[in-house]
Amino acid sequence: MMQSVKTQNEIAEGMKGKDFLTIAELSSEEIHYLLQEAELLKKLQKEGIPHEELKGKVLGMIFEKSSTRTRVSFEVAMLQLGGHALFLSSKDIQLGRGETVEDTANVLAGYLDGVMIRTFGHETIERFAKASSVPVINGLTDTHHPAQILADLLTIIEHKGHLSGLKAAYFGDGNNVAHSLIEGAAKVGMNFTIACPAGYEPDEEIVAKANEVAKTNGSVIEVTADPLAAAKDADVLITDVWTSMGQEDEQAEREGVFEPFQVNEELCINADENYIFMHCLPAHRGEEVTAEIIDGSHSVVYQEAENRLHAQKALLKLLLKS
Repeated sequence: MMQSVKTQNEIAEGMKGKDFLTIAELSSEEIHYLLQEAELLKKLQKEGIPHEELKGKVLGMIFEKSSTRTRVSFEVAMLQLGGHALFLSSKDIQLGRGETVEDTANVLAGYLDGVMIRTFGHETIERFAKASSVPVINGLTDTHHPAQILADLLTIIEHKGHLSGLKAAYFGDGNNVAHSLIEGAAKVGMNFTIACPAGYEPDEEIVAKANEVAKTNGSVIEVTADPLAAAKDADVLITDVWTSMGQEDEQAEREGVFEPFQVNEELCINADENYIFMHCLPAHRGEEVTAEIIDGSHSVVYQEAENRLHAQKALLKLLLKS
């Protein structure tokens, strides 16, 4: 029996009050609807048309990891939607002095309409969400970065017009960004190859689950140690820093290991001639990508960064709206 297709109203109603911890937890329909909402909200913002969908709402933002794009984009998103964002450093709240995650979650739920958390261990945000009675949004953990991937998918649509059937290739560490890209690509039917050195592959369970989803959407998720093969005919080339926060003592070792996976002219010549280059930033020119590529005509990194704002506005609108 064919599964019934949900209307946009049904999708919107179903998302109210939900948590957003990973891309995998969203349905393909929900992702596409979020992206449509993001396109609309971006258009309204560019045309100067007010869209205060969350007037009177307050989002708490807990940061255990520092940030530029995450803090500014969520704060501006709430402001443009008519609400307010409250910055909460873990150094300034009782969570940083030993209060349990559950106690903090329960207390903040009495004050706020939603909570965004940027933290280290993914289990922390899972515990917080389980205890919280208001929506909890993942601003980044060591395992997942789903808000970034909504912006990435929006950027790809703006340049390619669609997602299904495209080939995206990622080069470098099988980290949180890679995990969320894998999950997002599988959900929207985009072929995805990650090229990484041995010992730095993405989580096997995440890859296996994503491949099961990808099969239903006509795409494939692959992991390889051959960056040139990964780049062949790719529509989208993506990379991230080789050393994430908390790994600084591994910097020298990682530079040697990841050097063959640098995104440079030699690698990019294998991609489709109309490829776009993406990077979630911050970037280290001369390490994971050369200046010629990130500052070249194929790069869309600043548009990608701006789209954090628009994608997150759509997310906030759907999760927090009464």
